[in-house]
Amino acid sequence: MDDNAGEEIDPAEPTPLTEPVEGTPPVISDASALAEACQRLEAAHGAIAVDTERASGYRYWPKAYLVQLRRDGAGTFLVDPVALDGELAPLAAVVNDAEWVLHAASQDLPCLAELNLHPPSLFDTELAGRLAGYDRVALGTLVERLLGYRLEKGHSAADWSRRPLPQDWLNYAALDVELLIPLREKLEAELDSQGKLEWARQEFEAVRTAKPPGPRAEPWRRTSGIHKIRSPRGLAAVRALWELRDEMARKRDRAPSRVLPDSAIVAAVTADPKTAADLQKLPVFSGRVQRRYASTWMRPLQAAKALPAAELPSPAPPHDGPPPPNRWADKDPDAAARLSAARAALTKIAEHHQLPVENLLLPDLVRRTCWRPPAEPGAEGVAEALRTGGARPWQIELTAAALAAALAATA
Repeated sequence: MDDNAGEEIDPAEPTPLTEPVEGTPPVISDASALAEACQRLEAAHGAIAVDTERASGYRYWPKAYLVQLRRDGAGTFLVDPVALDGELAPLAAVVNDAEWVLHAASQDLPCLAELNLHPPSLFDTELAGRLAGYDRVALGTLVERLLGYRLEKGHSAADWSRRPLPQDWLNYAALDVELLIPLREKLEAELDSQGKLEWARQEFEAVRTAKPPGPRAEPWRRTSGIHKIRSPRGLAAVRALWELRDEMARKRDRAPSRVLPDSAIVAAVTADPKTAADLQKLPVFSGRVQRRYASTWMRPLQAAKALPAAELPSPAPPHDGPPPPNRWADKDPDAAARLSAARAALTKIAEHHQLPVENLLLPDLVRRTCWRPPAEPGAEGVAEALRTGGARPWQIELTAAALAAALAATA
């Protein structure tokens, strides 16, 4: 992929931007201030830059603790949905009729939807950067390369549920929407010049209309370090600890890792303590807070030991798709050959169009198509399989024939 895609500002001397040009506005925390902001937003024109700040490393629920908006002619607004008790109907009446500009929209849309804020259309500057051929698409990187400014960063992982919010955090939050509109203009022009603007529009619409993901099957299997636990009985203990931790975290609205780290779960199962005193000898459990809960954590460990064999989890996680690709050669050599040919064909197309191959076609969809090829082997059959799998028209147009040829060559 061309690391010099698009027209760039010389990055040698970017201009530091430590606070918004017009200053950081006060946080909107009451109905009258919200009404005034809505009047100003409605009187202005054009797209609205939107961002949120969450507290995912601190809180259980991924809700927005601050909503940032900016519109040319209106300025920047920082809205506190917590202080407003989520009553943002006046804001929804304005912003739900305007195009939104976001960076990595899929991260912000779910918590905005909880506030009944929904874009009729959107422009995602991160996704646009990927489609335009940029290897690094963080907001600060794109702003520096395309606009010549260096944004003040450093509070993305902060506890945004804290009140009052520190001034430097508010500066950071306001800067996140300060340059989204001009960045969008640069990226839109670049996509247009590359003939990719329609592709981008289809991708943006797919992000906007994406359904919320369903609950994971056996989410406890994502415990970091679980690969160290081999036996079904040990996995049952991980599951029991994970489920108790999740219940406690949900009730307290705390991030699960702050209730009990994954490493502590794995350490407890590996050590196999017989008593609460034994558990308290382990690193995390020897701390002042966790010592108080030693008996609480021992209960799921003991319950797992008492489970009948029929209720123990399988060592292998359930899945509804093909096995991991590194096992294909043993399970189905023909499928492995199809996947290798398909990957080579798609990589060639992606390089030609200066696209990340994962944006050209989702890897999971490629694997599923190669593991169980469509009954109709030609380009039309592959196109229908891709369409059913959620591929957009531009992706199908670029890949169906090449993918069909790859599948046919290994038949």
